[in-house]
Amino acid sequence: MKGLTGLMESCGYQNIKTYIQSGNVVFYGVKEPGLDIVSAVEREYGFKPDVLFLQKSELLDAIEHGPFNSEEGKTSHVYFCKKPKLDQKKLKKYAAESERYHLSGNVFYLHAPNGIGRSKLVANIESCLGLGTIVTGRNLNTIYKVLDMVRNA
Repeated sequence: MKGLTGLMESCGYQNIKTYIQSGNVVFYGVKEPGLDIVSAVEREYGFKPDVLFLQKSELLDAIEHGPFNSEEGKTSHVYFCKKPKLDQKKLKKYAAESERYHLSGNVFYLHAPNGIGRSKLVANIESCLGLGTIVTGRNLNTIYKVLDMVRNA
């Protein structure tokens, strides 16, 4: 993550904070983040990552409206997506009886009380949200840590 912090600085971003080795980065910039970061990663590391950028207000809104916030943090997950197109047939096929889910805008919420390690829904989440949809998920514990970073930035 130190290398990523340096790349972000070289792109002109400031107050860069990272959380574990997950790609979670909180930063400030006077310009909208975008292809400059993707290009810098590609130049430095040789691959072109899919990247999702959230404004502070988007993160706060996603957490505020989370339908499973009262559940244990490691069993509730938030998936941020670019243009999801839910496939209800696949969702019903892969979701376990114990799993509950909800899509609101570009955010897919999942409560998986038995964990995600063996979840067929999680293993197939990208196809359920639409082929080609860029998606990244975090459990609520991680989301709350990132939210603390945002609030203290």
